[in-house]
Amino acid sequence: MIVHHLNKKNSLLNRFMAELRDQEIQKDSMRFRRNMERIGEILSYEFSKSLSYQEQLIQTPFGEKEVRLNSDPLVLCSVLRAGLPLHHGLLNYLDKAENAFISAYRHHPDETDEFEVIVKYFAAPNLQDKILLLADPMLATGKTLENVYRALKSHGQPKQIHLLSVIGSEKGVSYVSKRFPEDTHLWIADIDPVLTSKGYIVPGLGDAGDLSFGEKL
Repeated sequence: MIVHHLNKKNSLLNRFMAELRDQEIQKDSMRFRRNMERIGEILSYEFSKSLSYQEQLIQTPFGEKEVRLNSDPLVLCSVLRAGLPLHHGLLNYLDKAENAFISAYRHHPDETDEFEVIVKYFAAPNLQDKILLLADPMLATGKTLENVYRALKSHGQPKQIHLLSVIGSEKGVSYVSKRFPEDTHLWIADIDPVLTSKGYIVPGLGDAGDLSFGEKL
């Protein structure tokens, strides 16, 4: 897997990430969602550099101009519900992409730290020979993305796979690197060192879904 760790280089991303993590600023749900969206836009921009481009001729009011445009078919798949603000940010830049949505949640069958990821809702277009973007803001254990990828296989074989996340754990990054094709790309804003026994990233930021949309029962 090719890992693109964006926070290794200083940019405006630093401030958006700092505000996402700050326990006082993140109490403002609207600002939290907007920062997720902004980071999605940055991830989209960085990812777009990996695409192929072709010369095209366009007509301006005063003449003609050759431009280089991408025409690769893209499918953007996000994990509900935490992935919605990130999805919006990605879609702001990748506005011609087809969309897919899937729900996945952790199930603790015996009330211990052990859990399984359950996929319930799934809606996706044909993926055959398209570029698949799997977006999940928190890459904790990596099991969610693994299960989502397994579910998507019934919809065709994409020609490329790109994973997009805001924060991941070192363990989660290692986990997905062993379960996705070798030429898969991971675009991630930052990677944290610790994953707890309950599957939480430390220092992380908390529960992205709750911070975006409110606590759930």
